[in-house]
Amino acid sequence: MSTRMFSEDQLERLRSYPDISREDLIRYFTLTPADVAFIDPGRGRGPGDRLGLAVQLATLPWLGFVPDEVSSAPPVAIDRLAERLRIDPDVLAEYGQREQTRSDHLRLVAGYLGWKSAPAGSTAMKELEQFLLDRAMEHDSPALLFNLATEYLMAAKTIRPGVTTLAKMVATARTSATALTWEKVAHLLTDQLRADLDRLLVYDAGLRMTRLAWLIKAATDASAASVKNAIDKLLYLRNMDAHTLDVSELAAERRRFLASVGRRSTNQAVERREPQRRYPILLAVVAQSAVEQVDEVVMLFDRAVSARESRAKSKTDEALIERAKAGEARQLLGQVVGRLPAEHPGRRRTAGARALRRGACRRPRAGRDRV
Repeated sequence: MSTRMFSEDQLERLRSYPDISREDLIRYFTLTPADVAFIDPGRGRGPGDRLGLAVQLATLPWLGFVPDEVSSAPPVAIDRLAERLRIDPDVLAEYGQREQTRSDHLRLVAGYLGWKSAPAGSTAMKELEQFLLDRAMEHDSPALLFNLATEYLMAAKTIRPGVTTLAKMVATARTSATALTWEKVAHLLTDQLRADLDRLLVYDAGLRMTRLAWLIKAATDASAASVKNAIDKLLYLRNMDAHTLDVSELAAERRRFLASVGRRSTNQAVERREPQRRYPILLAVVAQSAVEQVDEVVMLFDRAVSARESRAKSKTDEALIERAKAGEARQLLGQVVGRLPAEHPGRRRTAGARALRRGACRRPRAGRDRV
């Protein structure tokens, strides 16, 4: 199971030393006087053993475990410890030729730092299994679950078990989460509901997509067509009785996770999943959409009405501006006409002047009713 979740390269990286940052180098590979006294008791421990013990002492709180190849620690970290202990860093190459030496030193380091091991069947392992199951109900990524387990163990000062062991625990937690989910929703999956969920994955020629893709496709504007489409989605879900589905037995985190899987997965990916995983995913999408679609209809309608009001206000403002411009033009015309020279006795008024005066001084006549 673990080999299917992780490649050989990934497994090797998980059990080996990573690159180290300057911050981690200073934080974890700086020995205190008490650390030096623990490493060098004054007798019975050669240079190689002292340096190897120091590397384990710095590595455990850094990684939560100690790789088998202690000598493969970052060279800059080995040099820092060797300088503090006044030991030639090359002596580390001879360390750990006996596996028992590494195990004994790790046990000494754990006791000194207050860490504990987690053998199979222990309380620590049972607590880790429950932690992984709880997290698997929220996440499905093996790498993420593995990292969460590592962080959990480090916070509890528990030495991380081997990569293969922990990977198997992750796989078991994912399988258990799937089984528990199915147990909680199986009673909802009637023959009619299963048929409705299956139809979500069938291509609809009228929509030019599957119903699932149609349901999860968000509106891009607040046009009348978008409002109508949102209402059609709501009616479709109501016809499925999606608004009556009670999935409260599933934790909210699990419901959100399943819905997110359905929304980001391709139609083919959902269709290829086994029924125990496919139906809960589709059920979560439908139940979530039944709630969110109501909000989307209200939001789109509100935005559409606001847009119409905004356009109407803009047209009103434009009309008022045009009327103001026309009024200013008439006022300017009156001022121009008022500055025309008065007509002298005996001089005939030009036709243009008479027309301008008539236009500026003319008052609208009341309309007459015709019989």
